[in-house]
Amino acid sequence: MRGYFRTLVLMAGLSALFMAVGWTMGGQQGALVALGIAAAMNLFAWWGSDSMVLRMQGAQPVGPAENPRLHAIVQGLAQRAGIPMPALYVIHEEQPNAFATGRSPERGAVALNTGLLAMMDEREVAGVVAHELAHIKHRDTLIMAVTATLAGAIGFLGQFGFVLGRGRDHRPNPIFAILAMLLAPLAAMVVQAAISRSREYEADAEGARICGDPAWLASALGNLERYKQGRVNERAEANPAAAHMFIVNPLSGLRMDGLFSTHPPTAERVARLMALRGEVAPPPQRPRFRSPWAR
Repeated sequence: MRGYFRTLVLMAGLSALFMAVGWTMGGQQGALVALGIAAAMNLFAWWGSDSMVLRMQGAQPVGPAENPRLHAIVQGLAQRAGIPMPALYVIHEEQPNAFATGRSPERGAVALNTGLLAMMDEREVAGVVAHELAHIKHRDTLIMAVTATLAGAIGFLGQFGFVLGRGRDHRPNPIFAILAMLLAPLAAMVVQAAISRSREYEADAEGARICGDPAWLASALGNLERYKQGRVNERAEANPAAAHMFIVNPLSGLRMDGLFSTHPPTAERVARLMALRGEVAPPPQRPRFRSPWAR
């Protein structure tokens, strides 16, 4: 509950920052323009962000006939999570990673990189899928789409603020305008990263409960962090605004420092998961695991 309250506070701060930038750049007119942009972009984020991000990442749908074993694993985990079976996608990408999207559990989708499926056993795949199902169950996918949209809109206002400030009724102080142009996008990145980190911890804990063994997800996180080294995800680098959606940061690290990291430290996530051992109920039946791509 504390994590949800913190997320709401951060989202309120991001919205207030968005309106403040509009006011700084164009007074009342600028604030109204900012409000209109926010409403339009959030409507788009709610309605079409899932399809857009799947296209951006080159995700391909995978039906039960193509990989019945993977579908069986995801279906069983979805039942434990109490949500509908999500749509499944595969991204032909060597770097191991995964993400979830969708504005509601009924519209949920999980995308797995082929690098993840090739490198991990089924226990680890189940842990990763459970983490993504937790995001769908908590509607984090919608929250992160909205925050990413607001953060992008703040950057837009910062870059084009002088245009908004040329009305007859309000001409912004050039110093304030320059500061807003430079600092507002940075502040938005900090808030967006804080929201993302908060939701990752919550999804880890819920994912451990869904799969029934925190060690599965802990092992997967450790391997994801290790296996991604030296493997550049070109699509993620081309679209860094979607980096927060992945289970581990897909970027090479050249764009961000620790302040702007959208993910908490993997070692801390693993430690928190292992502390949950003994508190999580195991699944009623533990299936015999084999290669993720076995048919």
